[in-house]
Amino acid sequence: MTQVARATPAGVSRRGLAGGVGAYVIWGFFPLYWPLVAGSSAFEILAQRVVWSLVFSLLGCLLLRRRFWRGLGRREWTALLAGGVLVSINWGTYIWAVNNGHVLDASLGYYINPILSILIGVVFLRERLSRLQWIAVGLAVIAVVVLSVEVGGLPWVALVLATSFGLYALVKRGVKVDALSGMVVEGSAISVFALAFLIGVGASGHGTFTTQGPLHAVLLVLGGLVTLVPLLLFADSAQRIPLTVMGLLQYIGPTLQFLIGWLVRGEQLTPGRWVGFLLVWVSLVIVSGEALARWRSLDRAGKRRAGEVPVSAAEAPTTDEAPTTDGGSRSASAKVD
Repeated sequence: MTQVARATPAGVSRRGLAGGVGAYVIWGFFPLYWPLVAGSSAFEILAQRVVWSLVFSLLGCLLLRRRFWRGLGRREWTALLAGGVLVSINWGTYIWAVNNGHVLDASLGYYINPILSILIGVVFLRERLSRLQWIAVGLAVIAVVVLSVEVGGLPWVALVLATSFGLYALVKRGVKVDALSGMVVEGSAISVFALAFLIGVGASGHGTFTTQGPLHAVLLVLGGLVTLVPLLLFADSAQRIPLTVMGLLQYIGPTLQFLIGWLVRGEQLTPGRWVGFLLVWVSLVIVSGEALARWRSLDRAGKRRAGEVPVSAAEAPTTDEAPTTDGGSRSASAKVD
C-alpha cells in the first residue's frame, strides 16, 4: 500500500514545513556560531568553511552514490562555478559582519533580499511588476536612503549580502541539480583558492587551525557541516511546500538575527535605524501579502479545475502561473531546485 504523506490542514506537507522552519532557524542562529571561532580572521574562517563544506558534500555524494557531474553541460558548470564565487562573497561578508558588530546590518541584508530579487528580475529577466510591488520597491529604496543618512554612508554590508545572494539565485536559475551535487561543483570553484590561502597562512605562522586548541579546530571543521545541513533541509522543503509558503518562512532567519544583534549582542538601534527597518518591514508585508493572495487564488482555481470547488464567474482564474517567493510568477510546471 502506498503511504500518503501527512499534511497540515492547509495541505502543506508537515515534513516540508518542518524542514523549512529548521533550515531558517539554523541560519538565524549563525550569529551565535561564528563568534565561537573569532580567534581566526574572517578570511580564514571563510576558507575553512569552503573547504570543509566541500569535504562534507563529497562524503554525502559518496554515501548516496550520486555522480555530481552527471547531466551537467557547459552552461550548468558555468552557472554553478559562478554561483560558487558569489556565495563565497556572501559567506565572507556575513562572517566579517557577525564578528565585527554588524549583525543588524546582516539581518537587514536578508530582509531586503526579496525586494532586490524583484529588481534583478526587472533588469535581467524583463519581468513586469504590479503596482504594489513598485510601492514595496520604493519603500525599500527610501529605507536605504534613511539608513545611509543615519550611518553617514551606504549600508554596504546589507547591500553586498542582498546583491550577492540575489545574483546567486539568478545564475542558478533553471539549473536542475540536487543540493549536494551543487555544493560540490560550487565548492570546486573556490576551494583551490581557499586551500592556497590556508597553506599560505599556515606557512607564515598566522594560521589558527592548530594553534587555538582542539575545540577551535573542531568548530572550524563543523562550520562545513552547519553550512550543509540547513541547505539540505531547505532543498527538501522546497520540493514539498508551495513557494509562497517558503517565501514567508524565509523571514524567520533575518528576524532571529535581528533579535540576536539587538538583544544578545547589544548593537544600537537608533531612531533612524528603527525607521529604516520599519520601512523595509512594511515593504515585505506588501510583497508577501500580494504573493499569498495570488497563491490562494491560484490554489482555488486549481481545485475548481479538479472539480473540488464550484466555479463562479467572478472567481475565474486569469493566469496559469504559480507565485514565487518574491511575489513574481513561475510556470506551474517548473521544478523547484
